[in-house]
Amino acid sequence: MDLIPLFISIRILDIIDILLVALLLYQIYVLIKGTVAINIFMGIFSLYIFWLIVKALNMELLSSILGQIIGVGVIALIIVFQQEIRRFLLLIGSRYFSKNRFSIERLFRIKTEKYDSPVNIEAIVKASRNLSEQKVGALIVITKESNLKLYAETGDTINAETSSRLIENIFFKNSPLHDGAMIIQNNLIYAVRCVLPLSENPDLPASYGLRHRAAIGISEITDALVVVVSEETGRISFVKNGDIDLNITPAELREALEDNLLSS
Repeated sequence: MDLIPLFISIRILDIIDILLVALLLYQIYVLIKGTVAINIFMGIFSLYIFWLIVKALNMELLSSILGQIIGVGVIALIIVFQQEIRRFLLLIGSRYFSKNRFSIERLFRIKTEKYDSPVNIEAIVKASRNLSEQKVGALIVITKESNLKLYAETGDTINAETSSRLIENIFFKNSPLHDGAMIIQNNLIYAVRCVLPLSENPDLPASYGLRHRAAIGISEITDALVVVVSEETGRISFVKNGDIDLNITPAELREALEDNLLSS
């Protein structure tokens, strides 16, 4: 009588397979958490687990029915999650495969010293403080690795050197360029009057206006840093990776920018 093996052989590829699936599920969860899509996703995932259990128990009829439902469900999944799928692909393209992250120069460059941020942090902080004191609304997006050209094209390209006076003049209430977002890239005011995607997180407070929702929205799908000045209260906010720090001081804003922009 043959002995039943007590251990299941596991290959290195099996471990890699499990880790990749776990990473994919985590990225999907991060993308849709806080949205109504998370409930639909959990329902579909639970149905799939139930189908695997039914198959393992050799319940042929129920397994066949669930298999057909899941087979058709793939198409339904694409329809239901079309916005999330679009955001997911955009996230991959902008955050992980941007031209600034993967390039020949970065591949062969040896980093041996500490570099200061190319962004004029002091100009942004000074302009934010002055705009805050005057209760002038502002939405400033600072690029890191993600390419924001898609959003810059919705506004006007100016490619001007970053300065506090220019930032204040652009967001001045009577300026034709004040409405929308300013995108700063490589210490240049790359574009102004840009349209940003709004966050679809239903848990955001109703008190958040379009500026705050746009700031959170762009930070959810890119690695950009966003500074918001409220027109109603004059309060300064800092947004990163979908998280927002409300009512911060200019000193706290400077510290946040330095922590995220200065190379290590």
